[in-house]
Amino acid sequence: MNYTTTNELNHFDFKEACINEIRLSLDSLIFYLDNVKILPENSKNRDIRLMRTNNLTLKIANVTIESLVEEGYKVFNPNGDLLKKVPDRIVEKEQYSQEFQNLQGCFINSIEQKENSYIVNIDTEDHTYRFIFSGDANTIEWDRFFNL
Repeated sequence: MNYTTTNELNHFDFKEACINEIRLSLDSLIFYLDNVKILPENSKNRDIRLMRTNNLTLKIANVTIESLVEEGYKVFNPNGDLLKKVPDRIVEKEQYSQEFQNLQGCFINSIEQKENSYIVNIDTEDHTYRFIFSGDANTIEWDRFFNL
């Protein structure tokens, strides 16, 4: 990769980034993403304007997954009557691999970092996931800058 940053997550905008793959190894979590915006304050952004990139790799080192939750939802008819209520579903550790495959092609709504904790909100076609984990550091790598 041509460009690498460490602990500069807040210098990227992940809203509407497309998930190509999520991979969990023994000690790290890796997101492979497209359509990530690179903010002007990013240390590698020489143009000092909003740019974007594809084929970005976000790696969180020494990760501990706290929860992966498929958020519940309600379905109403046109009159406002409740037709169906689906509660939150906590994804079990054994199901992470399958859920990560299901999330390919979905979009990130946001990634928030507070110290060593991360919250990733993911939008599917009809509902959302909330992914909470902690890690020591984040490393982001990509090859090219594109104009918006």
